[in-house]
Amino acid sequence: MRGYRVVASNVWVAGYELDLVALRWRTVVFCEVKSKSGTAWGDPLEMVTPEKQRRVRRAAETWLTSRREYANHRVRFDVVAVRGRRLECVRGAF
Repeated sequence: MRGYRVVASNVWVAGYELDLVALRWRTVVFCEVKSKSGTAWGDPLEMVTPEKQRRVRRAAETWLTSRREYANHRVRFDVVAVRGRRLECVRGAF
């Protein structure tokens, strides 16, 4: 994540996990990381269902509430799909 500073990883908040929380300028980025070892069970991006999005948003809201230093920052939700040795980042995925 070039140009980003990771401020938290694998954090459990409100009963849900935040994979990566990064900071770039005045944007807090919550990044969900999904990987699949093969194509037999679908694509990693398909694993980020509306329910998963709801859980990540809930955890992000709780995390931000306890960190007032980010109160005036923008928030973005990204997904990184890991396919073997290849990464695909979908910015603003949800």
